[in-house]
Amino acid sequence: MSTQDQELEAYLSANSKPESQVLYELSRYTNLNTFNPRMVSGHIQGKLFEMIVHMVNPKRVLEIGTFTGYSAICIASALASNAMLDTIEVNDELEDAALCFFQESGLANKINLHIGSALEIIPNLPHSYQLAYIDGDKREYPNYYNLVLPKVEPGGFIIADNVLWSGKVTNKSCNDLHTKAIIEFNQMVTADKRVDNVLLPIRDGLMLIRKL
Repeated sequence: MSTQDQELEAYLSANSKPESQVLYELSRYTNLNTFNPRMVSGHIQGKLFEMIVHMVNPKRVLEIGTFTGYSAICIASALASNAMLDTIEVNDELEDAALCFFQESGLANKINLHIGSALEIIPNLPHSYQLAYIDGDKREYPNYYNLVLPKVEPGGFIIADNVLWSGKVTNKSCNDLHTKAIIEFNQMVTADKRVDNVLLPIRDGLMLIRKL
């Protein structure tokens, strides 16, 4: 990150409501103990998710990609008392840390953590959703979309993270599987007549999708 980007990030944080102590501790833990800590949602993106949940007021939210639980806590913090979040994480080594922070946040009663492949878990979830967040294996984004969209109610929203993939989506020389899948996903969503969508240049790109 350039000095200018760091200064801008600091300015954004300084002019947004601060993250909670639990989220600060979670972020610190993630940076000290995980292989790829930049995968954590972080203060600004987490605050955006909290705002979106307040606006949509969903009864049920689906998240693909829990990691250490930052985004899950942000989402759950804005849920109504009778609403729930189903969050899916493929890496079982992250389960204990996520559950610990869920308990520390006081939001464990609003969060159902599922460990395993989202491609196997989603078809067996009995609920419909008003909001879904996709942030799992980038190679599986097209498959996630095909599984998630039928479970989202009309008028509901899907948010997909990392859809700019560090700018690789515009680099024709990038032929890796992750980049190809993200490009396919972006094109699939934009061509889908069942949804409306906008791609936002927030952090690594957020696709905001509304089911018609």
